[in-house]
Amino acid sequence: MKQKYFLKAFTIAFMFMLPLGLMAQTVKGKVSDESGIALPYMNVLVKGTSTGTTTNDAGEFSLTVKSLPVTIVVSSIGYTTKEVKVTSNVFLNIVIAEGGESLGEIIITGSRTAPRSNADSPLPIDVVGIKELLSTGQNTFDKALQFKIPSFNTVQTPVNDATSLLDPYEIRNMGPSRTLVLINGKRKNVSALLYTQDSPGRGETGTDISAIPVDAIKSIEVLRDGASAQYGSDAIAGVINIILKDDVSRGSATLRSGITSAGDGEMFGISINNGSSIGDDKGFVNYTVDFSKVGLANRPGTVSAKGEAFGGTGFGADLADVQEFLSRKPDAGNINGSPETVATKFLINGAYDLSEESTLYFNAAYVFKKVNSYANYRTPYWKVATGDLAYLQDLFPSNEAGGFDGYVPTFEGVLNDFNATLGIKRKVNDWNVDSSITFGGNEQTYKVNNSHNASDGYQALSPTSFDPGGTSFNHIVGNLDVSRLLSDKVSIGMGAEFRNENFEVIAGKVSSYEGGGSDSFSGNDIKNSGIFNRYNLGGYFSLDYDVSDAFLLSGTVRGENYSDFGNTFVYKFSTRYKLSDNYTMRGSVSSGFRAPSLHQIYTEKSQYSFADGGGIDVVGLVNNVSPKARELGIPKLTPEKSTNITVGFGGKVSNNINFTVDYYKIDVEDRVIYTNQIGKNQFFINGFDTTTSGIDFVSSYSNIEIGAGTLDLNLSGNYTIANERTQDVPTIDVKNDDGSVTAFPVLDRSNLALMFTSRPKTKWILGANYEINKVGVAINNTYFGKTTFKQKFMSSDLRTEFTPKIITDLAINFKASEKLTIAFNINNLLNILPEWAFKAENVNGQAIIDDTSVISIADGGSGLTQLENEANAITFNGRYSQMTYDGSHFSQLGTMFNLSLNYQF
Repeated sequence: MKQKYFLKAFTIAFMFMLPLGLMAQTVKGKVSDESGIALPYMNVLVKGTSTGTTTNDAGEFSLTVKSLPVTIVVSSIGYTTKEVKVTSNVFLNIVIAEGGESLGEIIITGSRTAPRSNADSPLPIDVVGIKELLSTGQNTFDKALQFKIPSFNTVQTPVNDATSLLDPYEIRNMGPSRTLVLINGKRKNVSALLYTQDSPGRGETGTDISAIPVDAIKSIEVLRDGASAQYGSDAIAGVINIILKDDVSRGSATLRSGITSAGDGEMFGISINNGSSIGDDKGFVNYTVDFSKVGLANRPGTVSAKGEAFGGTGFGADLADVQEFLSRKPDAGNINGSPETVATKFLINGAYDLSEESTLYFNAAYVFKKVNSYANYRTPYWKVATGDLAYLQDLFPSNEAGGFDGYVPTFEGVLNDFNATLGIKRKVNDWNVDSSITFGGNEQTYKVNNSHNASDGYQALSPTSFDPGGTSFNHIVGNLDVSRLLSDKVSIGMGAEFRNENFEVIAGKVSSYEGGGSDSFSGNDIKNSGIFNRYNLGGYFSLDYDVSDAFLLSGTVRGENYSDFGNTFVYKFSTRYKLSDNYTMRGSVSSGFRAPSLHQIYTEKSQYSFADGGGIDVVGLVNNVSPKARELGIPKLTPEKSTNITVGFGGKVSNNINFTVDYYKIDVEDRVIYTNQIGKNQFFINGFDTTTSGIDFVSSYSNIEIGAGTLDLNLSGNYTIANERTQDVPTIDVKNDDGSVTAFPVLDRSNLALMFTSRPKTKWILGANYEINKVGVAINNTYFGKTTFKQKFMSSDLRTEFTPKIITDLAINFKASEKLTIAFNINNLLNILPEWAFKAENVNGQAIIDDTSVISIADGGSGLTQLENEANAITFNGRYSQMTYDGSHFSQLGTMFNLSLNYQF
């Protein structure tokens, strides 16, 4: 009886609310293509609101609206956007045609006026979806991009101290500091790390894109063109815009695990992504929580005993002592490859409609990362425990015979990275107004264990654990962007940006830097520490003019004022002409700039480095505003200036086949460089002008019907035509003890090679994806062209070249149920490893390669051939036999197996 009355009361209330429009309605349907194949991951949005969802793997969707009728918009990359008016809650069967503009193709990167589709854009832009990123099987976002964007390169270096926290990356061989990273169109903070070791990216800093959880990403837009006029400093080579997920109808939990074929580098990770509507469907919030742990993967080489004892990088030790130690530790105790890493990542993205004309939006992220890597093992013949170093016997463990057996210092880094944006988008009298404020920061602190301070006053009293300090960087960015369509042919945009930047050198504890500091990694001296600040104000104006349906003209001008550099003015002019409905030509010319980072201006420290004559030396990085710099006549740094030219052609051969090809040329004036060791010091200076040119090619052939399934093919590539300096290497005059003056070149052949030839000259990616029923199989082949190094320790008559290789990745996805998907990836299926060889620069170099005679130990030689001596010089006697100390063109870890389970809820 009570149930009857309750049901009656509920029915009366229900009927009373219905006329008031308070009754929620459910809209359900299925999306398929013209051939009837279900389309997953299609965007379904209620027009004029933020309420939306995406179709599941069966192409079906369900969303709740406050009342009917409504108009829903269905769209996705590669399909025509379709609007459907819904007047009743019947099941909808929606058919979408291929081609045309789609929501996923609406490009915001590189445009400050009305958004355009990729086909209509006058700029070369790659749009990469989350499904494509996940298909790579890579653990981090930066490594996933490595196998999707040909002009994007990154590699893990074997042992480079703080570099283990963040691998250097770059677009078009321009270094990490010349690519601007945006999150939802807003500037992401750069890292606190300054790369000072001998690796690609040396002397620069970049954004920690590896910190962004892949499961929080909806898509990536990579603008392969200079964009300083639109976005300001750092956008010389291009822009990476990371679009965050905004889905509220589907959540997922992903469990990942993996291991290398060598049985190490084990990985475990779990990620949860979910979303929900807020405020009666007026807004949404989408969040991601990600935890991962990657074990150590060790790839040491077999060390040469004769090289250790007698070679150019040897220690003058007794050969018998070296051989005895290496008989027990053939790798000399060295640990290098991929460090142990633990990372926790949180990210939230959301928006809320304040009214029909204004929307509040926000996003925030926090990342904690801890890395444990190692310095070179200090062998007992390297650090002999006698005389002043006798105390080492007591500080470190002994061998089985009770004698000193060396030690390996650890390098442990802790990274904290955060960013947050709060903004409001409004419509005011047909003007689109976007105002926002962004906070971001990155802090890295270090710890050295199993080491000591050998200076007087410490020695036997030395601690074995040290706190060397670290660095931090943060910024506050305020943006105001306004745009309007003045007519169907003219669109304008204007805006302003204020940015305040702070860089801090965090002092280490006294024992970490006093008297040379902790062995392997010296701490930051309190005299060199402090907080350094600058601010800048910029403004821009953009105009797009559609002269006709086929012909577009676009231009942007920008002015900036820096508190430490003064004023700069840059421009960009681009155009697009449609030769037909299927073929388009485009081009742009622009000027750009990059303000030297605060890291480059103010960093001053001591660091351990390989000495020119062999062994290890302590070298000082002297900052650009120091008395020592003035004594040497080194001027203060000035901004880099650039000129970018891009010309491209693209076409849609059929509904299934499309391509783009773009030529680019980037000229940089007054490029900021990190000098060689000059005496005992190194500096940053505006060194010389450079030019970089090349060709990008992107193509795809999709929806090929084979049997009961469909096949997609894609081919993309980058070829570097030139990457070189256009001026002589300048010199610095240094006064000798006898009063004479010696002119030192600011960069030697080794550092020039790191800058210009250490990335692949060409890189191609050929991928195939076949889907049938519940199974998807993807094969990706990445061709890494040759890279060239000219290490300073070897003969100038030789160079080293890494042999071109093809890395094959296999991905298999199985839809076990409506909610559970199992993915299995084999990265580097054929276990291809880096391989290098000596090449002769001249006849003298060829003579070294051909000479098989041994240099007698009795005659003061090493008992090795000259070529073996050269090999020992660049691999530290075989410690880094696969990559060399400087790095290579791809990872040295070989085959990796990854398994993931994704459950949708």
